Amino acid sequence: MKVVGFDTATDDTVVAATDGERLAFELCLPPDGRPVHSQALLEAAGEAAAVLGGWEEVDRIAVGKGPGTFTGIRIGVATASGLSFSTGTPATGVSTLAALARSIGGSTDAGRVMALLDARRGEVFGGLFDSRGNALEPPFACGPQELVEHIRKADVSGDRPVVGGPGAVRFRDELVRAGLVTEPAGSPVHRLNGRSICQLGAAAEQTGPETLEPLYLRVPDAQLWLERDSNKEPGRSQSG
Repeated sequence: MKVVGFDTATDDTVVAATDGERLAFELCLPPDGRPVHSQALLEAAGEAAAVLGGWEEVDRIAVGKGPGTFTGIRIGVATASGLSFSTGTPATGVSTLAALARSIGGSTDAGRVMALLDARRGEVFGGLFDSRGNALEPPFACGPQELVEHIRKADVSGDRPVVGGPGAVRFRDELVRAGLVTEPAGSPVHRLNGRSICQLGAAAEQTGPETLEPLYLRVPDAQLWLERDSNKEPGRSQSG
């Protein structure tokens, strides 16, 4: 199966193409002050498809549907939906956490993986997976203290999981102070690779719009702001 996969749920714009087990194309664009999803994703996806022989040769589009940043998820899902409609290529959404876990598993010999994404607001999105990206528990959102306890409980329930991802980098100091082993920033264990998106997409049993529903895990910031503004009393001062 020929797959074009991409993820914009994190600050990086990750795009790849696979032909069966062969990685034909992979690109990871870090933020330039801010994420470059809207400027770079469509062109990069076109380059990935071209390597496979053009969109007419692509069997499936795979997109990371979160959890992650609200804007990033929407850009990725909307791009996958638009490309599917315009090219006739079936699209499917996959968990960004599962793809990260599969990436971590591929760079280590771990049997279990705790994949962590930076959720902002002083929290992480996380989940416990096997090395192939199969979930071993429901995903969660929590702060650093809860995260430490979550990892310790995972240690007790089985083999110690390898902890990785942008969320692990974000709270590495807290994890290290708690006596938990976490690789420093720059380690491959923290990197989401595009091959994993493609592999999960190829293995997905379903395609279509119903698979592209974003996975947020918590209320998006935009909705919180809207609710906050709607609760303000007209004419009332908001100063200290």
